[in-house]
Amino acid sequence: MDDVSALLDPELRSVLADFQLPPLTTEGLAALRGTPFPRPPLSDGVQRTEHIVPSEPPVPVRVHRAGDVDGLRPAVVSMHGGGLVIGTYDTDDALFDAWCPRFGIVGVSVEYRLAPESPYPGPLDDCYAALQWTHEHAEELGIDRDRIGLRGISAGAGLAAGLALLARDRGEVPVAFQLLDAPMLDDRQVTPSSQVDGLLVWSRQANTFGWRAYLGDRFGTDDVPEYAAAARAVDLSELPPAFVSVGAIDGFRDEAVDYAQRLNQAGVPCELHVYPGLPHGYGLVPHAVVVQQAVRHMDEWLARQVTTHV
Repeated sequence: MDDVSALLDPELRSVLADFQLPPLTTEGLAALRGTPFPRPPLSDGVQRTEHIVPSEPPVPVRVHRAGDVDGLRPAVVSMHGGGLVIGTYDTDDALFDAWCPRFGIVGVSVEYRLAPESPYPGPLDDCYAALQWTHEHAEELGIDRDRIGLRGISAGAGLAAGLALLARDRGEVPVAFQLLDAPMLDDRQVTPSSQVDGLLVWSRQANTFGWRAYLGDRFGTDDVPEYAAAARAVDLSELPPAFVSVGAIDGFRDEAVDYAQRLNQAGVPCELHVYPGLPHGYGLVPHAVVVQQAVRHMDEWLARQVTTHV
């Protein structure tokens, strides 16, 4: 189908029917990165502290913790979205304002480097350094090092999936779970959903730009490691339990569904949700009933992970 706007949930139509990022170009990235993103008021009930992971180069992380929670708690290491070329860990603030007091978790937001200035493996290396730092400093951060999970949205979910693979193969840091929201997993862009023209919020052109920026000379070749594009991974066994969610009119739909199916086939428990009428970036319309349903499913799954992994 060439025009997915006809399939858009009616509650999202007034906001997202005509929403598009400006065409992504290397020259235009600075202006796009400098465009302020609306942020809701922050909660006084969550403490946020800034830390620098002493890797090379150093990686900024923001630790979120509800002030009234004592003892060692589960943690979620989070990677923001932005197609690997834009975005900041500031967009995690509202999420952890909700999650930290509700689930008693500690949130760790990673300010990973962006492409094309820092192509693969730079952003993934930053995320691994942050995960390793979280594990090594768990006690002083009030974290149970056996209950550290990963979360990401869009490109951040792709990084989270690659990070789960990398952590499994290095065997240095255990990962308890992975929450992949609208994950960007496949650089090849050969699925039917990725080929649709007129995709809302994140277009085919934007997706091509993001992958080309991230992979550099590897883009368009078979020389792409599975840690860079998790859809390329052949062996998905022994990965942590997963949650995968995606909109039915998101260009990432088919790669997300395929990845979830292959996780289950590999013996990895994976819960999959595909929401009708939702495009990429549906969180921009939080009041919509189907968006609230998606958030509820994610929250319910996370609650089970942080209370059963003991």
